[in-house]
Amino acid sequence: MILGKIKENAILPGVILRPIAVGDAKPLSAAYAGNRKHLEPWEPVRPESFFTVEGQTERIDGLLRQAADGIMVPWVMESAEDRRIVGAITLSGISLGPFCSSYVGYWVAGDQQGRGLASAALERVCEIARDVVGLHRIEASTLIDNTTSQRVLKKCGFETIGDAPQYLHINGEWRDSRLFQRVLHDRDPAL
Repeated sequence: MILGKIKENAILPGVILRPIAVGDAKPLSAAYAGNRKHLEPWEPVRPESFFTVEGQTERIDGLLRQAADGIMVPWVMESAEDRRIVGAITLSGISLGPFCSSYVGYWVAGDQQGRGLASAALERVCEIARDVVGLHRIEASTLIDNTTSQRVLKKCGFETIGDAPQYLHINGEWRDSRLFQRVLHDRDPAL
């Protein structure tokens, strides 16, 4: 189990990165509810239950099952100042063998934008993906007009690999995305 190999929280500038836990349902529901309008342009349409403690409990259970299966690693970002959840980052679709790749997705609270939290967390997740999970590359996508997230990716060494028309259903419509990747190493895949 990959999540079991990640034993420590990462104390980064302004943020604590740690694996998601069952007890995060209440603070995570508050974080999503408080950032609903901020995240709306960048995320799928969410049912009302998503913003409740019960909805987040169910979601976290699903994320932890996928983590136990070795196909996902979900983290939360806590403010170093007051320990409230101010974001999340997830490696998903983990594939080992000759592909050794994953996707990464993240969000940061509206009142925490521009402080380098996403960049710090993403850089640490890339290190974990390389050194603990053994991935060769990570892929990310942003909406074409999400220049803020594109700056984060480029700052962390991701390169543009192309555009994908109607790639994701975001905020009620199929949207074009820009695809990025970061190659983490050039070693042979683990057997």
